[in-house]
Amino acid sequence: MHSYKTALITGASSGLGIVFAKRLAARGVNLIISARRTDRLEALAASLRDDHQVEVQVITADLSAADGVAKLIKAVGKAEVDMLVNNAGLGQIAEFATEDVAEINAQLQVNMVALTQLTREFIGPMLKRNRGAVVNLASTAAFQPVPNMAVYAASKAYVLSFTEALWGEVRGSNVKVLALSPGGTATEFFDVAGGRLAAGKLDTPEHVVDTAMAALENGNRRASVVVGRANAVMAFATRLVSRSAVIKLAAKIMKPNGK
Repeated sequence: MHSYKTALITGASSGLGIVFAKRLAARGVNLIISARRTDRLEALAASLRDDHQVEVQVITADLSAADGVAKLIKAVGKAEVDMLVNNAGLGQIAEFATEDVAEINAQLQVNMVALTQLTREFIGPMLKRNRGAVVNLASTAAFQPVPNMAVYAASKAYVLSFTEALWGEVRGSNVKVLALSPGGTATEFFDVAGGRLAAGKLDTPEHVVDTAMAALENGNRRASVVVGRANAVMAFATRLVSRSAVIKLAAKIMKPNGK
């Protein structure tokens, strides 16, 4: 981890993004942090500079906008990004027929399109330098369809498949690629998404990020890592029971507010 010089973290104004920034800054990695909320980014940047004496660039960007990725890439400029953390993500917990179309499009844009475009932008130079890492945030929702989160789960299934395929392509180089799949985590996600986890315990953001760090530092032997033993067992178990049974169980776990 100490070999990385500059990391770009999206969705860095809250939750996992903040913890990624703190963990990397503590290792002496300079940062480019991006999100929509400038005030939070500036506060985080000031804290990281004071605590760890690293360089921190703040870029305000809305990746749900059609030109959001292009603006972010332009702002990054010629900075040599050798670690990319595609942490930004959107979700909505609701019956699909009631979801706002703009919210659906925003989820697709952030979770899939922006993640793919940013990965494409920065992995090429990493491969030329034969050094770097890409961490893409998937989810335990990626392992099965999830009623009441149909779009979100499908988008995370894309992230998982895309990232695992990319891991297969870069094997043999010194570029690491990891799909990180946490379960329910104690962040702002459920408040923003408009629902709740009806069963199970929320993990801590620190444990999720430390799991990713450990996977990279241990040689990135696996294309993806599921955070937490119980979550890993459940993800594997989806292969052993019928698809309909898995979907019925998932419907009981994720509930919109008021239900």
